[in-house]
Amino acid sequence: MSGLAEGQKAPAFRLPRDGGDVVTLADYAGQKLVLFFYPRADTPGCTKEAIDFTRLADAFAAAGTAVLGISADPVKAQEKFRDKHKLGVPLISDETHEMLEAYGAWGEKSMYGKSFVGILRTTVLVGADGKVARIWRNVRVDGHADEVLEAARSL
Repeated sequence: MSGLAEGQKAPAFRLPRDGGDVVTLADYAGQKLVLFFYPRADTPGCTKEAIDFTRLADAFAAAGTAVLGISADPVKAQEKFRDKHKLGVPLISDETHEMLEAYGAWGEKSMYGKSFVGILRTTVLVGADGKVARIWRNVRVDGHADEVLEAARSL
């Protein structure tokens, strides 16, 4: 379990996103930022989650909050995912797991009685001050994006 805690400074990152640009934490200085870490592009839960965040993109923008989706998928897979589901949030590729680990979204999971290491569905809300305001671990997708929006609005 990573030691990332609410109130800490958000770990810096610099990673490629869909469309070929590079995204850094500094790009979002002075605004609120939602980072949702999802296990795999184009799987059912991840698709629903990304569609929910896309549906609320305008509401997040109105709340002064940027939204980024992150997984370990290569950029090409992120672009296919985006195009297939018309996603409106930037998708970041962390193939080295550096950011995933820094944000506590990489760790041991179990499925069908087997343990393995992978992406833990996690969402982190960073305040405009660059500090971690809220962390959601083991996210259940239903209603999650709405809950994160409420939290962002209340910051």
